[in-house]
Amino acid sequence: MALPIVAIIGRPNVGKSTIVNRLAETKDAIVHDQPGITRDRTYRNAYWQDREFQIVDTGGLIFDDETEFLPLIREQAMAALAEASVAIFVVDGQQGITGGDEAIAQWLRQQSVPTFLAVNKCESLTEGLSQAAMFWELGLGEPYPISGIHGNGTGELLDDLITRLPPIEEIPEINEIKVAIVGRPNVGKSSLLNAFIGQNRAIVSPISGTTRDAIDTVVERNGKTYRLIDTAGIRKKKNVEYGAEFFGINRAFKAIRRAEVVLFVIDAIDGVTEQDQKLANRIIEDGRACVIVVNKWDAVEKDSYTIYTYEQEVRSRLYFVDWAEMIFVSALTGKRVEKIIDLIDNAANEYERRVTTSVINEVLEEAISWNSPPTNRQGRQGKIYYGTQVTSKPPTIALFVNDPKRFPDNYRRYIQSQFRQHLGFKGTPIRLLWRGKKAREVEQNTVNRATRV
Repeated sequence: MALPIVAIIGRPNVGKSTIVNRLAETKDAIVHDQPGITRDRTYRNAYWQDREFQIVDTGGLIFDDETEFLPLIREQAMAALAEASVAIFVVDGQQGITGGDEAIAQWLRQQSVPTFLAVNKCESLTEGLSQAAMFWELGLGEPYPISGIHGNGTGELLDDLITRLPPIEEIPEINEIKVAIVGRPNVGKSSLLNAFIGQNRAIVSPISGTTRDAIDTVVERNGKTYRLIDTAGIRKKKNVEYGAEFFGINRAFKAIRRAEVVLFVIDAIDGVTEQDQKLANRIIEDGRACVIVVNKWDAVEKDSYTIYTYEQEVRSRLYFVDWAEMIFVSALTGKRVEKIIDLIDNAANEYERRVTTSVINEVLEEAISWNSPPTNRQGRQGKIYYGTQVTSKPPTIALFVNDPKRFPDNYRRYIQSQFRQHLGFKGTPIRLLWRGKKAREVEQNTVNRATRV
């Protein structure tokens, strides 16, 4: 059963994201002293007493301004309210009632969702009550003086709020595959997310930098649950100014680290850029499974050979992630988008797959028989005694050798290629740990001590 949803509504810059961080006990929502930082609706899990629910942060509502993004932000806020069980209307206690507050209050009075009026920025315990009292005029019931920064008054607000949540049964444990959608600005990440779920979950605009936060969306396909994480477009570091974009990119990097599979989106018109190569390296460094998604394929003039030559070109530019599967899609038309799920499943399965020690050593034995380890100038040859998989996510294999220094990079790449050739691991990086005699002795001593205890 889905968790009940609490929507956070209010004008720009009244501290909605600060309150979200306070109630969810996280720092995930971007907080910056600039209106319009939050644009899409973002979800955070929260708890109070014995109740669990989701908080939805929304963009600042303005009803009398038609500048870029504001109609789209309103659409996102209205969608959040439509699925919410309860709303929290946030106002600025230091600024007092504004025309924008009155417009939002009038709109909320026409809705059927129970609404709590939270008067934020009431840091002073003595002045907070008087600051909040003026907001009785909005006709939304009792105003709660709170401080999103310090937490004052949030307990009283939540005590009353959870009484208005619908009763829920115990939430079962859900096994979900976490998928981060990553790429440069304006390659179509949000369009891809919307195409997956069939609705405007994320704001889409030709202006780069529209998505500023990491947006989680849970979808189900064929009995499986996927958490799709849309992220901000990642530009070159030298072009990023401190502020909203800086925080959004940091959230994107965190999204990669908390995902299992990364959908690496490339613009078919631009091809693989230097920034794409750096992003691919980032995915490898974080050890995440990957699917390369070439978007906007509908905009490319093509014949029967185009897709093969284009894939060859992409592979040559991203040769260090040659293990990742590739798909050509159009988020605009939806063509092949659903097939991405199959590639996500394959990558996720390989990412957590384990191989027995006996099979690993069979591969090693055959690899060494075809190409034995090199001998250095002093006539000393490298020896591989045995290998074993020590962990998954990503698959990591420890190779126990006489001296790791006797194995140059080209031979290490050869061994890795043999594992891929015989064991697969399509869609996921694999890591090899070369452990020398000292490492084996330390490990054996640890085992001996554990046995004696």
